[in-house]
Amino acid sequence: MSEENHTLAEATLAPGVVLVTGGTGYLAGWTIIRLLEEGYAVRATVRSIDSEQGLRSRLSRYTSRLDRLTLHKADLLDDAGWASALENVDYVLHQASPMSGKTVIKAAREGTRRVLKASAVAGVKRVVLTSSGLAASRPTPGSLPPGQPIDESSWTDVNQPGVGDYMRAKTLAEQDAWAFVRSAGVDLELVTILPGFIQGPALGGTYSDSVGLVASMLNGKMPALPNIGLGIVDIRDLVDLHLLAMCSPNAAGERFIACGDFLWFRDIAAILKDHFGDRASKVSVRRMPDWLVKLLGVFNPQIAGMVPELGNTSKLSSDKALRALGWATRPAIESIIAAGESLLADQKLGAASSKTS
Repeated sequence: MSEENHTLAEATLAPGVVLVTGGTGYLAGWTIIRLLEEGYAVRATVRSIDSEQGLRSRLSRYTSRLDRLTLHKADLLDDAGWASALENVDYVLHQASPMSGKTVIKAAREGTRRVLKASAVAGVKRVVLTSSGLAASRPTPGSLPPGQPIDESSWTDVNQPGVGDYMRAKTLAEQDAWAFVRSAGVDLELVTILPGFIQGPALGGTYSDSVGLVASMLNGKMPALPNIGLGIVDIRDLVDLHLLAMCSPNAAGERFIACGDFLWFRDIAAILKDHFGDRASKVSVRRMPDWLVKLLGVFNPQIAGMVPELGNTSKLSSDKALRALGWATRPAIESIIAAGESLLADQKLGAASSKTS
């Protein structure tokens, strides 16, 4: 859709200065490329300036406009660096958020509050916060009629059993963000984006844990697949939505779910096998029994986090983004194939994935 998105073209006629947090992340990388190509001056925060050469090398494969990119050292858990990074910035796309580790909740919540506070002081026009579909996908049981798609009015109940640290972190951080901008004396526009399971091309070998699922299937590390399904969003379309959220007047103060086709893990595996043939010879379509997933979860916290999702057919609805902004994501099969093509081309099937969203 991005190539034909006239709404986006109209919304980005007046480029300014944009700060993207978490500059070395998968989403941030593609966002930076798109902003540079649209004519924006881009600042990106990184935890270490030592990452600059590697980041510029990856981005240079996709854009020749890196002269408009500057990097700033800033950490989600430290006040240092944020004031200078935000000086004369028009928009902030806050995408930095750790996906794992002991400080995942603290970093998400404190980092979000820190970025918003510094943005308000700096006079930023609008902040677009990348939340997660997980912040809406687990409402209190019985609060929605059976089969009703989940929309932006839904919030995950973090007190439910099986809600992991990352889901809790994204939910609480977004709630903190809305509380901050609605507090007395704060004059700051906020938009939040709630992506589904992100797929699409890797960025010079850098990719999210979600694209890492495709890598794991291709390299044979998933001999059996749990009965889990997810709504897919393409990284390229997700970047489009961020720009629309940044510039569209009617986006201010809104949440937008970004999610398309629902696929089971076995559907993703079948797409890879059908499209790549011999190159996907290690991909398994064998289903793992639910009882085995539950048993393994006793010993593995990461697998334990999957247990509540077994057989879950709840679907996220992006109807609001379509109605308000004219946005939609491309068919999920295209996103899965693009992920596989890029991973196989770069031979990065065993590479460490990006750990920030």
